Amino acid sequence: MSKPGSFSAPLLVLLLWRVGEVAEACSCSPAHPQQAYCNADVVIKAKVIGQKEVLAGSDTYGNPIKKIQYDIKQLKMFKGPNREIDAVFTAPTSAVCGVNLESDGKKEYLITGKLESDGKMHVTLCDFIEPWQSLTIAQKKGFEVRYQTGCECRIVRCASVPCSVSDPLECLWTDWIVESTVQGPQVKFFTCIKRHDDSCAWYRGAAPPKNDFMDIEDP
Repeated sequence: MSKPGSFSAPLLVLLLWRVGEVAEACSCSPAHPQQAYCNADVVIKAKVIGQKEVLAGSDTYGNPIKKIQYDIKQLKMFKGPNREIDAVFTAPTSAVCGVNLESDGKKEYLITGKLESDGKMHVTLCDFIEPWQSLTIAQKKGFEVRYQTGCECRIVRCASVPCSVSDPLECLWTDWIVESTVQGPQVKFFTCIKRHDDSCAWYRGAAPPKNDFMDIEDP
């Protein structure tokens, strides 16, 4: 009979396993698509035409490291190396930030990701990966042209009030406060770009209703 407050060995093992499982859970901070573009090594538009599980070496204990390889047909490169990307790699489960993509070749994706040391493109749930058709016209134009013009600027997310910018190169991202979602108008329609006085401000690239935080708009 165990003493009150003591743990049996099986229970302790179970608790340690659950702690490890929680530690491995994927957690990502919200990012504006412009931030995703500027922080990525590669930004492409592509169709996924196949997938398979592959081995990617072993960990320090000799256990095999598995990844999912998505074979892709690159349609356009917006940022990246001077060569075509034919596959992207991700972790096998969402618990470790693995990405699940439809691989029947029917859907076009906007995919941002990192280049590994061996030149392979790796993606996680923290990258900006969306069906191309779900993007607004302003977002498409952003990935094609505008976002690259704002990579010297910094987008600061306002998670609670009060909040403010501390540098002329910063744009305050207020979607969460104003719209109660991080997928608000600033994400859908705006780019943070540098002005002639070297400060940064929001620029509207499509034709949504005007918003108070807008600084510049198309003529």
